Amino acid sequence: MRRRTFLRSGLVGWSALGLADLLRAESLAASPDQSATGGKSIILLWLWGGPSHMETFDLKPQAPAEFRGEFDPIATNVPGLEISEHLPKLAGLGDKFALVRSISHDSPGHVNSTHTMLSGYPGNALEQPPYAPDHPDLFAVTGKLLGSRVDGMPPLVSMPFTRYQGGAYLGTAHNPFVVKADPNSDKFSVPNTSLAGMTKPQFAQRLDLLKEFDQYRRDVDASGMMDSVDEFNHKAVAMLTGDAARDAFDIGREDPRTRDRYGRHAVGQRCLLARRLVEAGARMVSIDFATVPGQKAFSWDDHASVWNIFEQMKIRLPVLDQVVSALVEDIHSRGLQDDVLLVVMGEMSHTPRLSNFKGQPGREHWGRTMSVFLSGGGMPMGQAVGATNSKGDEVLSRLVRPNDLLATWYKHLGVPLTTHFPDHGGRPTPILPDGEPIAELI
Repeated sequence: MRRRTFLRSGLVGWSALGLADLLRAESLAASPDQSATGGKSIILLWLWGGPSHMETFDLKPQAPAEFRGEFDPIATNVPGLEISEHLPKLAGLGDKFALVRSISHDSPGHVNSTHTMLSGYPGNALEQPPYAPDHPDLFAVTGKLLGSRVDGMPPLVSMPFTRYQGGAYLGTAHNPFVVKADPNSDKFSVPNTSLAGMTKPQFAQRLDLLKEFDQYRRDVDASGMMDSVDEFNHKAVAMLTGDAARDAFDIGREDPRTRDRYGRHAVGQRCLLARRLVEAGARMVSIDFATVPGQKAFSWDDHASVWNIFEQMKIRLPVLDQVVSALVEDIHSRGLQDDVLLVVMGEMSHTPRLSNFKGQPGREHWGRTMSVFLSGGGMPMGQAVGATNSKGDEVLSRLVRPNDLLATWYKHLGVPLTTHFPDHGGRPTPILPDGEPIAELI
């Protein structure tokens, strides 16, 4: 067969399967010489924009009026542990979560704060496109070192998309599989998890053609690049022909009562889908929870100049209460609490001192005191690690840096903290420049 004819007949049909998108989306897991290890996973509920600790997990009812805000704390079922009055379901689960209230960083913007919290390296002070990190984030490192837990399952999944993430010098192959579709929709489907109407014999013919094309490329590619493509194709074929991913994404298999418990909205069904995915073998799943449909706020970035923080929190927090409490209960009732770690956080907090814009209250960017919620992971629950002062604007005890959080998550996943990767210049660079796992959570 002439090469041009071969390309026409073989690769046109192959591209109809969306393989290029699949290879990017599936994250391509580990290198061929690295085996998948461990069964631990993380669900990251990302509160884009930065939730204020003063309205969520570290309220200061005795602070001056310009700090404390409008909300009161309520007791949880753990003596001495209090959270916002707008999180009553979570208050009944205090023995099943831990709060880290003394996290501090100095990054001022959303981009550099995201890089600080997810890569362990401060982001550039000047935020400009393409907003990609200079160092690989938690997702890329995990995918590179550990790969897939289950053949045919993407190791890393992001719903509905990722902001400012990236593999840096590990490459874009280790970006998460992005699922933009709304699982609350009756028409929800995930592309590239089945043969999409093509029979398996037809698919085998396409695969044979691709192998011939790869052999042709090998003859002219002395760099060995095509050998790595074989590994990528192997994982793509496993995903297309296997049942693991297709079944995990089939949220319609869930009991309607469970779906109701999570909430019949996009963020609720994404949280339920996240539980299904880690149970089926995904290592890391992130859910971007920026806002509630119909809300004026489009993020947790509650500046006084854009909207009233208290009005928007009253709409947003009940949804957070519903989805997080459902996840916590589900993880524990299904016996996943030792293997699955749920993390609820944003890239920053907001200023303890209230701002005012034409009579409208709000808070501004702030990372020096922030809180993170954790549940499961085999960690000691029912506690608050660290504390801030009476105004919530300074760490009073047990300072925790973002790298300490990352070190804790890496330890949970089984990623050695001594790991180094060569950067773009070939220099061995640690996945974290510093940081130690948080002792109270080990």
